[in-house]
Amino acid sequence: MVQSRATDVANYLAELPPERRAPLTRLRELCLAELPGFTEVMAYGMPAYQRDGVGEIAFASQKQYISFYLLRTDVRDAFADRLAGQDMGKGCLRFRKEPDYDLVRDLLRATAAGEGVIC
Repeated sequence: MVQSRATDVANYLAELPPERRAPLTRLRELCLAELPGFTEVMAYGMPAYQRDGVGEIAFASQKQYISFYLLRTDVRDAFADRLAGQDMGKGCLRFRKEPDYDLVRDLLRATAAGEGVIC
């Protein structure tokens, strides 16, 4: 997907093709449920979740996959064993099919549990 110009997450989701809308809506629901005290914003053309103005989580629909941005290095390090078999860049977890919602939920809970270093 080309970088979205949507001004809010609801409009971002509305402009997605139906096959992407459902899984990204589910990611949003998980973020809203598991990140109390975080603010939902659009940043760099994608939904992002900030604590005290600092982005810690984001997700996006890409051409070949769904990306989930885990910007906390301490959380990535704590989950190194579970992330080892995943398609992952420096801070981007790529799901070419349906996201692993259990893994995402656990990553969100760990992110919400405390503050850490952002990559």
